[in-house]
Amino acid sequence: MSDIKKWDVEDPKFWDSEGKKIANRNLWISIPSLLCGFAVWLYWGIITIQMLNLGFPFAKSELFTLMAVAGLTGATLRIPSSFFIRLCGGRNTIVFTTALLMIPAIGAGIALQDKNTPLWVFQILALLSGFGGGNFASSMSNISFFFPKKQQGLALGLNAGLGNFGVTTMQILVPLFMTFGIFGGEPMELVNTSGTLIGKIPAGSDAWIHNAGYIWLLFLIPLAIVGWMGMNNIKASHVTPELPSPMGAFGIISGMLAIGFVTSIFGLWLMLPENVGGSGFGVSKWIVLPIVIALTVFLLKLIPGQVNENLSRQYKIFNNKHTWVMSIIYTMTFGSFIGFAAGFGLSIKVIFGYQHVMVDGVMNHDIANPNGPSALMYAWMGPFIGALIRPVGGWIADKMGGAKVTQICAVVMVASAIGVAYFMQAAYASPRPQEYFVPFLVLFLILFAATGIGNGSTFRTISMVFDKEQAGPVLGWTSAVAAYGAFIIPKVLGEQIKLTTPENALYGFAIFYALCIAINWWFYLRPGAEHHNP
Repeated sequence: MSDIKKWDVEDPKFWDSEGKKIANRNLWISIPSLLCGFAVWLYWGIITIQMLNLGFPFAKSELFTLMAVAGLTGATLRIPSSFFIRLCGGRNTIVFTTALLMIPAIGAGIALQDKNTPLWVFQILALLSGFGGGNFASSMSNISFFFPKKQQGLALGLNAGLGNFGVTTMQILVPLFMTFGIFGGEPMELVNTSGTLIGKIPAGSDAWIHNAGYIWLLFLIPLAIVGWMGMNNIKASHVTPELPSPMGAFGIISGMLAIGFVTSIFGLWLMLPENVGGSGFGVSKWIVLPIVIALTVFLLKLIPGQVNENLSRQYKIFNNKHTWVMSIIYTMTFGSFIGFAAGFGLSIKVIFGYQHVMVDGVMNHDIANPNGPSALMYAWMGPFIGALIRPVGGWIADKMGGAKVTQICAVVMVASAIGVAYFMQAAYASPRPQEYFVPFLVLFLILFAATGIGNGSTFRTISMVFDKEQAGPVLGWTSAVAAYGAFIIPKVLGEQIKLTTPENALYGFAIFYALCIAINWWFYLRPGAEHHNP
């Protein structure tokens, strides 16, 4: 049966006799579904590099807005997604939200076949890619209900870590599948040198960029079917006691996601310049983000009937100070991981793919560097390491305690971010930036590894601090706040690159990491803390 009425995984007898088998089956269907969500959400980081290489008629700053649109929307959609499991059931939620990813995938496949496709079409598709970002909150909330507390560090680490592999999988598959016409259509000719995992592709070669969208249908269609056949809704009182019909659940999910889209569009309109469809008001992102978050939470609360009653109960997490503390700490780890994953490739392209030389007394950053590294060869490495090591972080935290592991990771993040900033600054002032690429890459990979371990340890802390009813919504909520890193980090990097001071972005992030060290120590490591090293 897809609907389970009795569910008590803290009872060892129940867990060993039937709970473990059901939990593991749901986990291993959840992981590839989440992987595809990450891939579709963040594939603009790779697509925009290839759009530059193919000579699409957009400025670098305009292409950076596509990642910003996807990042902001995906993070905002996590807010309603945090509450889907209790309202709609795990099986209903995961299957439907996975199927929704087909919309932006098909749309990208169509739009990328024509260089004359206007920017606003790509912005709408980037907006719809936010479905994939939202899926993380509901997926993690769902898995938290299937496993006992003592195993949640590893289980959540596996779901998130292997799900995060969607970034790496995308960064490997998209460049590869753009080299041949597996889905038909006319190829485009490369204006600039491109690359794949295994080497450079010279200018003049053919590229099928539209495959970047179509490739995901090969996974999404079977996953939607397998999820429907193999996953479960839990009708127990602490999960989804008032389970609606599948169609009713799909309607609730659609309505709540629509609210997230509306608030995202409003925030983007306030912030973006007129030439890319914004208001031109230029409202600061630091003002826009709180407005978007508060407006989304408020509008969701206006939904009448059973949804309102259920949300009122789940909104009690906002009365717990640890919800806000863990939101900040998880932003340090996951926010950094997802933000750097979104902006890493384009940063390599912009900083090391161009020579930085004086022309008529003015520093010029637009002369192509023939000896520069291919962004598509290296962009996958950081997200790969961060995702691979995340389950290890959960496992270590199960042994050592979550807060202690998080603290060690934060110290490493401060040091590596300062190092990355130093080599960024040196490269962006050099006619031979490639001379600084190796130390830049090594330090960035260390930074990614620290974010990955910290991701796993932070979720361990959440599962220990909150009770079984609140832990799921808190996991979703903290992941929603942290996911704004996918918007903030590329936006800040883009702004600082435009100001010719990319190193300032990393120095700023290092200061934030140092603040998180103090917060984590005060609430979870100091003598007398309410929850000591949970």
